[in-house]
Amino acid sequence: MKADCHIHMLLSGGYWKAAIDRHREAPDLASIREVLESYRARGYTYLRDGGDRWGAGAAARDLAPEYGITYRTPLAPLCKKGHYGAFIGTTYENFREYADLVKKARADSADFIKIMISGLMDFDHAGILTEEGLPADEIRELIHIAHEEGFSVMAHCNGARTMEAAAVAGVDSIEHGAYADDDALAAMAENGTIWVPTLSTVANLRGNGRFNEEAVCAIYETAAGNIQRFAALGGLLAVGSDAGAWAVPHNADSEKTLLRELLGKPAEEILTRGNRAIIQKF
Repeated sequence: MKADCHIHMLLSGGYWKAAIDRHREAPDLASIREVLESYRARGYTYLRDGGDRWGAGAAARDLAPEYGITYRTPLAPLCKKGHYGAFIGTTYENFREYADLVKKARADSADFIKIMISGLMDFDHAGILTEEGLPADEIRELIHIAHEEGFSVMAHCNGARTMEAAAVAGVDSIEHGAYADDDALAAMAENGTIWVPTLSTVANLRGNGRFNEEAVCAIYETAAGNIQRFAALGGLLAVGSDAGAWAVPHNADSEKTLLRELLGKPAEEILTRGNRAIIQKF
């Protein structure tokens, strides 16, 4: 089964505001069909969406069977008010509001829950995140509430301590995972956390002039080394490109190519195992 375990149907690989505007009034079914056809033509049969609050991913899920594709979506990602993620997700202020949103996701037939628990990389400054992660006890409760409702949990998560806290709390998959350290990688491996590193979001920035080139290359090298160390620990690695993000088009297979180059001969076995774990959980 050819899979991309992290895409955004809402986004187009270019300017995010323009992409959202296309779907703001209602999902643009013509463009969604075009994207689904591009995946079908390249042999994809499983896609996992990172979610959006405008219904593009939900519309894609409805259409995907026509293209022979199993499509999974959390509907809207859930993010704490005042923190990263509001541009694409639904916000909450406290655990009660979060629990209500999880229950609504159940009523609306979400396939899983996606939580936003950290900022993202500052691509002009290696080693820096736009904001630190949520406290460990808060992360634990978010995951617990979703699990109690029978959902698997995908976490947008960067930073070693945030990754470690999410893994220990039993998160099902970690997306991106910038700036892991040995303790975070060990916690993920020991707890069976599936890591979807979305390396394309960094690799595809090299040489395009949008960000500081030295910083981008340093971020890439750090991520590549962590992926190799996690594989050596026997950790679960899945292929997810974050297609739709800046410089990551839907019509490319860059993520698997990058991971194959990093992992060498065992890559196919490693990535097949991780993809199967995603498909089973999500």
